[in-house]
Amino acid sequence: MTYAEAMVVGLVQGVTELFPVSSLGHNVLIPALIGGSWAQDLSVSAPESPYLAFIVGLHVATAAALILYFWRDWVRLVGGFLSSLRERRIATADQRLAWMIILATIPVGIAGLALEHAFRVVFSKPIPTSLFLALNGVMLLWGERIRRNRLRALAVPGQVPVPGSVPVPGSVPVSGSVPVSGSGPVPEAGRVSGSGTVPEATVPEAWPEPGGWPAGQPADPPPVTIDDGREVNPGRDAEIARAIAADRRLSAMGYGQAVLIGAAQIGALLPGMSRDGLVTVAGMLRGISREDAVRYSFLLSAPVILAAGVLKIPDLTGPLGAGIGGQVIVGSVLSFVGAYLSVRFLTRYFAKDRPLTPFGIYCLIAGLGSFIYLIAR
Repeated sequence: MTYAEAMVVGLVQGVTELFPVSSLGHNVLIPALIGGSWAQDLSVSAPESPYLAFIVGLHVATAAALILYFWRDWVRLVGGFLSSLRERRIATADQRLAWMIILATIPVGIAGLALEHAFRVVFSKPIPTSLFLALNGVMLLWGERIRRNRLRALAVPGQVPVPGSVPVPGSVPVSGSVPVSGSGPVPEAGRVSGSGTVPEATVPEAWPEPGGWPAGQPADPPPVTIDDGREVNPGRDAEIARAIAADRRLSAMGYGQAVLIGAAQIGALLPGMSRDGLVTVAGMLRGISREDAVRYSFLLSAPVILAAGVLKIPDLTGPLGAGIGGQVIVGSVLSFVGAYLSVRFLTRYFAKDRPLTPFGIYCLIAGLGSFIYLIAR
């Protein structure tokens, strides 16, 4: 493996692991499309390829970038988990969400241990991967279409559709719409109505889009009180406040739904299918807002990616990793940088209620284009 190969693959891994476009799919297709020594050096399907040891380092670097970016959130969640053990109860939003993440990781962990090798050897070939990548694009576009249809159906008299579902004082929002004061019944917090679980009445569905709050809202949104009693003022740190509010909403979705959405990650064992894309679409189909579904996918990704890397460390330190130490370091650094910048960009991108459509179109074109090229070559 050359340093040029390590640099390209490391950067691509870091970026595509978090974008809903499948990092494994790109790791399979890029060497095949370039051909020559790249196709020989960077074969994922080969049983004893040094490339597998190289990818271990990239996975650990990507997980480290995710943990660093969300470090405040992980401090809260780990604290919630430890306090639930100490108190022998699960009462707060952080405690519930921490256990949801743990439980939602179990299905993909079991499937990965049982099926990863077979799936990689059988399916991690360029032509099947290109088709799976195109299928991933179809899934993203379909998820957005379902979401649009649901929002359209909710746009009934007495309700004003608002991107991101910003609450109006005196009402509890259902995802995708805001009941107008005095017009129709207000659903109870925690009950499923319309498109999903209604969050706690005191937790806003999302912070406002650029341009301000709906008419009648204060210039600065009220502070959010977190589980330990401290207040975070959105005017001073909107991103922290948005994250805390999102975690409260996610913690209200229920353990069964959390596990069901998390189980969608199993599909990412197929090269070309995106883990984050699968979780996001699954969450949207279960009535969770797009922004919250993306956040949940990021929170689930860190332990899964880190565990996958740690379990394969013997490959990196064994014979497969011999002679590629420098390449692993260079690739891992670029993977870390790419992953950190990607999650930063995507968090802000989806906070503006932007769709999955561009990623779906990219996957569809890249997948079908790769398929045609590989067949015709």
